[in-house]
Amino acid sequence: MYKRQDLLRDDFGIASDVWSVTSFTELRREGISLDRTNMLHPDRERELCWVEQCLPPDAGPVVAATDYMKALPDGIRPWVGATYRALGTDGFGRSDWRRTLRSFFEVDRRHVAVAALSALVEDGEIDPGVVAEAIARYEIDPDAPDPATI
Repeated sequence: MYKRQDLLRDDFGIASDVWSVTSFTELRREGISLDRTNMLHPDRERELCWVEQCLPPDAGPVVAATDYMKALPDGIRPWVGATYRALGTDGFGRSDWRRTLRSFFEVDRRHVAVAALSALVEDGEIDPGVVAEAIARYEIDPDAPDPATI
């Protein structure tokens, strides 16, 4: 069990799954390749890439958090049918510890939980007040500057 799962389960009664991605680049390459194959073979049944197979539209919201720039997980967005949030460390090194880096760039467990709750609001599954409650509970400053601009 991951700590971000604990937050959602213990604080809000929301079950979640955590997946590990070894290469967003390879997932993107496969998606692009299958898009081409599907386009050039309209008479065949459409093939689904790995992302589409694992994350169908009814799977619930998806949050991808990485210690790389958010453009990396954002690269698979075309094949994620669900509400999708990509979090990453856009900017320059600002920390001596990984946990400090994740907190600064808003990819730590608290921000992942808030991103998941926000996506659930977008899907109409929960009330926006739940997100506000999480922001307060996890002591997140909603008016803090965007870390990518600092």
